[in-house]
Amino acid sequence: MDTNGDSAASGKYITLVSRDGWEFVVLREATMISPTIKGMLRGQFAEAKTGRCTFPEISGVILEKVVEYFQFWYKNQDKEDVSDMDIPVELCLELLVAADYFGLDKQY
Repeated sequence: MDTNGDSAASGKYITLVSRDGWEFVVLREATMISPTIKGMLRGQFAEAKTGRCTFPEISGVILEKVVEYFQFWYKNQDKEDVSDMDIPVELCLELLVAADYFGLDKQY
C-alpha cells in the first residue's frame, strides 16, 4: 500500500483523456509501449501524481484507436502470426500523427 497518499501514481490503471473529453481507463502496463506516456508517468509531473494524462491535441476517436492498439499490443506482444488491427482508411493520417506523438513509430 502506498504510504504517501498518492496511490494513483502506482495504480494498475491510468486514465487517458482526449481533447473532447473522452476518457479511457487503460491498464498502465499496456501503455508503457509509448515513451511519451512512460515519461509523463515518471517523476514529479502532475500525470505521475494523478494517473491521468490529458491530450488536448488528440480527438476521442483517434485516442480510442490508440488505446485499442495499446491493448492489442499488450495482449499479443509475445505471440507470432497475429492478424492486423482493423484501421479505417479515413483515420490513417491522424493515426500516423498520433503514432508519432506517442513514439509508437520508433518501437520496431
